[in-house]
Amino acid sequence: MEGRSLALVRHAKSSWADAELADRDRPLSPRGRRAAAAVGQHLRDVGVHPDLALCSPAIRARQTLELLHLARTTEILFEEELYGASPGDLLARLHRIPNEMTSALLVGHNPAVEQLARQLVKVASALPEKFPTGAVADLRVRIRTWTELDFGICRLHEFVTPRKLG
Repeated sequence: MEGRSLALVRHAKSSWADAELADRDRPLSPRGRRAAAAVGQHLRDVGVHPDLALCSPAIRARQTLELLHLARTTEILFEEELYGASPGDLLARLHRIPNEMTSALLVGHNPAVEQLARQLVKVASALPEKFPTGAVADLRVRIRTWTELDFGICRLHEFVTPRKLG
């Protein structure tokens, strides 16, 4: 049985400087920009090179993805359905990943990203209590097709937060 990898990323810290902006239009704060860049460097250093990146269309999610500096070979899709999605919605989207893609990354929002991570891992206590902005749950799962992805079958390979990276 093949192994697949899935990185679930909560967008980095956003700015609240402009109270007039709609939620989806809020950009990253300077701290969020630094955090996303540091997380991206870490992912590259540990060999996370997804075949596909799925991203919410919200500005802060798009900027987080951009600052991860994924490989040029990564296919990137910005999808409306990821903004405001539930954990079940996210799982349904992951089921539609083409099977030739063995690794994926999803940039989204809480609480859905955190809830999905907790539901996918075999041992929910493997994840820390908090899933801060910019955090990544790097999961591994032994499945042949993405449609087999289900709750309670993934192994937490690594949990990374910007704070851990310095």
